[in-house]
Amino acid sequence: MAKQGKRLKAIYSAFDREKAYALEEAVKLAKSNAKAKFDETIEISMNLGIDPRHADQMVRGVVGLPHGTGKTVRVGVFARGPKAEEAKAAGADVVGADDLAALVQEGKIEFDRCIATPDMMALVGRLGKVLGPRGLMPNPKLGTVTMDVKGAVTAAKAGQVEFRAEKAGIIHAGIGKASFGEDALLANARAFVDAIQRAKPTGAKGTYVKKVAVSSTMGPGVRVDVASLSATA
Repeated sequence: MAKQGKRLKAIYSAFDREKAYALEEAVKLAKSNAKAKFDETIEISMNLGIDPRHADQMVRGVVGLPHGTGKTVRVGVFARGPKAEEAKAAGADVVGADDLAALVQEGKIEFDRCIATPDMMALVGRLGKVLGPRGLMPNPKLGTVTMDVKGAVTAAKAGQVEFRAEKAGIIHAGIGKASFGEDALLANARAFVDAIQRAKPTGAKGTYVKKVAVSSTMGPGVRVDVASLSATA
């Protein structure tokens, strides 16, 4: 524990926790603060001026990060016949229909993203209580209920990130690994911020983006100057 405390003390002394940095500088600091023995994830957190309990203030969507997330995404697809074959050919990890539904009911969920063809939704809908709480329910708005199975699987594997505002209006996502170059992390951060700005709901009043911070898995949050985000638009 003493070693951990020493490590954090050194990190905290490396930057001013009260200062808000330009996005580029914040990403640089978060990357340099990733000192753990594993390849930490670099994360961005945005506090939005919304109340997600109201339908017209919900922020939800997907964004493809130009440099991927650095994570291996396991994709499950509910499809039959040619579409099932298309999913397998595209690299889906688990493909099935009733058989896959049975596994999900048993709690055997071996995928991080779930895609379904529209004709499968009657079957998948019955799994809502299992998939819903895990954020795995296929949704046409997110491109996960689609006939373009190949495109959806490819996008998921390439580093597409789903985002959804939590109760307090906070939205966060991993934008890469500490081993990524600074330019790649910055490009991913900008793509994510841009997607959130474009997803501004009609019911949002007042300041939309209130606070932003960037951090590594084990590192402290580095505050971002919200004004610097306009450069990402």
